[in-house]
Amino acid sequence: MASLQTSPTLHRTLFQNSFPQKHGSSSSSSSTFRRREGISFIVKAEQELSSSSTDISGRRQAIAIAATAPLVFLFNQSSISFAADNKSGFQPVVDRKDGYQFVYPFGWQEVVIEGQDKVFKDVIEPLENVSVTMIPTSKQDIKEFGSPEQVAATLIKKVLAPPNQKTKIIQATEREIDGKAYYQFEFVAQAPNYTRHALSAVSIGNGKFYTLTTGANERRWGKMKDRLNTIVESFQLFKV
Repeated sequence: MASLQTSPTLHRTLFQNSFPQKHGSSSSSSSTFRRREGISFIVKAEQELSSSSTDISGRRQAIAIAATAPLVFLFNQSSISFAADNKSGFQPVVDRKDGYQFVYPFGWQEVVIEGQDKVFKDVIEPLENVSVTMIPTSKQDIKEFGSPEQVAATLIKKVLAPPNQKTKIIQATEREIDGKAYYQFEFVAQAPNYTRHALSAVSIGNGKFYTLTTGANERRWGKMKDRLNTIVESFQLFKV
């Protein structure tokens, strides 16, 4: 399984080679590169799934009652309104430093994964998680990279799934929030011993290319799809 893990440097190279950048763009600056290193996380998650023999429903109830994962909410006017609009069963994340916000299901816990800005996961079903990554870009609009289908195909092939997994794009769409374009796409990635059903949202703001990705084991997609769609649709950027 170690062969599935790719270094952050290689991830950066794959991403930057996937989309043409303007000469002199901030991608060549000294800004810290952040990107979704989900492969090792997925492999680890599958191992945890295989080894878990504890009653799931009992553990989930205990976690929901006693969840105390550390999380700092950086509130401004938009974040207060955002929190007030949350659906029942979800918690808000408002990152004032990097300029984004989203919600995740109550009971998921924050973990630290190299190359990712934020990650929250279900400790019982670790393939159920959400992550946010950013990389610098000189582009001003996600449309400059191509259509939703083109961007989805490139990201899935080069960044979001390891090369030995079979992937399929189910749909790719565009939406607009407060004049800003977001691409959202759904795909599956099939590994030898599991299939992950995932949703991603991408957009550009604050000189960065943002990617939010969430998903679940295919066997639980029917149960989780509404919650995962809520996560993706809640993803918004704001100026910092």
